[in-house]
Amino acid sequence: MTKQVQQLDRVIIRFAGDSGDGMQLTGDRFTAGTAEFGNDLSTLPNFPAEIRAPAGTLPGVSSFQLHFADHDILTPGDAPNVLVAMNPAALKANLGDLPRGADIIANTDEFTKRNLQKVGYDGNPLEDDTLAEWRLHAVPLTSLTVKALEGFELSKKDAERSKNMFALGLLSWLYHRPTEHTITFLEQKFAKKPEIAKANIAAFQAGWNYGETTESFSVSYEIKPAKLAPGVYRNISGNQALAYGLIAASVQAKLPLFLGSYPITPASDILHELSKHKKFGVRTFQAEDEIAGVGAALGAAFGGALGVTTTSGPGVVLKGETVGLAVMTELPLILVDVQRAGPSTGMPTKTEQTDLLMAMFGRNGESPVPIVAPSSPSDCFDAAIEAARIAVKYRTPVYLLSDGYLANGSEPWRLPEVADLPDISTEFAVKTDEEFQPYKRDTETLARSWAIPGTPGLEHRIGGIEKADGSGNISYDPNNHDLMVRLRQAKIDGIDVPDVEVDDVHDGTKVLVLGWGSTYGPIAAAVRRIRKAGGKVAQAHLRHLNPLPANLGEVLKSYDKVLLPEINLGQLALLLRAKFLVDIISYNRVRGLPFKAEELAGVIQDVIDSRGRDND
Repeated sequence: MTKQVQQLDRVIIRFAGDSGDGMQLTGDRFTAGTAEFGNDLSTLPNFPAEIRAPAGTLPGVSSFQLHFADHDILTPGDAPNVLVAMNPAALKANLGDLPRGADIIANTDEFTKRNLQKVGYDGNPLEDDTLAEWRLHAVPLTSLTVKALEGFELSKKDAERSKNMFALGLLSWLYHRPTEHTITFLEQKFAKKPEIAKANIAAFQAGWNYGETTESFSVSYEIKPAKLAPGVYRNISGNQALAYGLIAASVQAKLPLFLGSYPITPASDILHELSKHKKFGVRTFQAEDEIAGVGAALGAAFGGALGVTTTSGPGVVLKGETVGLAVMTELPLILVDVQRAGPSTGMPTKTEQTDLLMAMFGRNGESPVPIVAPSSPSDCFDAAIEAARIAVKYRTPVYLLSDGYLANGSEPWRLPEVADLPDISTEFAVKTDEEFQPYKRDTETLARSWAIPGTPGLEHRIGGIEKADGSGNISYDPNNHDLMVRLRQAKIDGIDVPDVEVDDVHDGTKVLVLGWGSTYGPIAAAVRRIRKAGGKVAQAHLRHLNPLPANLGEVLKSYDKVLLPEINLGQLALLLRAKFLVDIISYNRVRGLPFKAEELAGVIQDVIDSRGRDND
């Protein structure tokens, strides 16, 4: 039977199941095949905070959403067109996000009376009219997998574990994804267990064949490759991009890279990735705690390395005193904060933008620190290089504010030409005929000399007590303290950051949407929707949060209304109102999830409409 092939321009798929069902691996493999095919894509992994939440319960549901298209896209999508539900909990947890008419592929084997009762179903939703408004495909994924693996020397339980590969094969057939990449991956992953590798490949191929032969799916779908700018592309997550950016920064700075870190979700993958790259001179140190991690990184900076520490919100709290020491000693240090939901332990696997004020002010004394924030997973690469440039050039600790959405999400990344990367190299202090003055400053940057310990003639005092201007000796002089406080602030205020660029395609636009960090994609997608509907709206996005771009005040005051969506309760809005005396309109949601484009489009339209009413 020849099946119909339907052309689509985009699709959003969500894999959902128990945290032990391998949904993250399934989504990752489907994403890899999609990237290989050439579609533009964006992903949103979403998993429980507990290491092993109770099986079959709502708190234990793990999901992976993938949006892929034949054109440029900006977000993982607002709502899935297809939900793969491996059990009743996955169905119930995700059904509210599913638009009417969407496809549901449900694993019927898991819809047992016991599993249904766990999540509060009185009856089986696959057998009554609960799902009447959706297109249901009831597939016994588990039993089909077990049957496909009858010829292998596996226990029933081990065979059932491959059901995610059966589902992956089915979805790969349904959307014409290439299979070679997945087969190669399985062969490599289970190279030491060839029987397991063969079983997973067999399950994957059985899923593909099921789609080809069953009458349950009469149509398959094709999404053509996207027209991307010429170049070599790879799929990359934010944490991977950030790790590669740090490596590139160390090469461009001509400094060895040292990472002192304590594992913490969602930043740990940076440590894992950097530990693989010793050939670039990378040294990674897994410390016993957060304080030791940042202390080692600052010690490495003192010794002439590019010192880096990675953490999330709770770790930033613990590192605060050492960051203050880095401010006082004026040494380059990169502090990567992959933000997550708080307070305290909060929701470790969920995203937020709630550490901005802590990065700005979370230290004792007047201790200013520059702040850089990437806007997308691939932008983490460039943001890491920019953070290193500022740290090395101005001899200062720098905060890089990523978040869980960027860290775990992925998108295509065009590999840059090495020749195009900026030269951020610096020179260490050398002995001259004059007496060495460790706190004598560069007249342009106000950065002090970087003297490597053990260099003859460059002996100097170091530590956290106030320094005398020039000599660096301990000083309690009131006027010197006032001078040094002002010099440190002036150094940060004088950092060269580019002007903020405004995307404004219409004359007479009166509403500006401003954002920072990971809100870029949802804001840009919402702006597209408004413009497509005939509305006038401008967009600007901030990478540098301290210091702010020099032209930002002028930009803000040139629009009647400025809307600022943040995944916090208005932290940047607070800073901008104070600095520029502009009535920022805040839109704040703190749900542990990124904004949806449709949601923001509605908010933008309300602001546009309210301006019209104000002028009536």
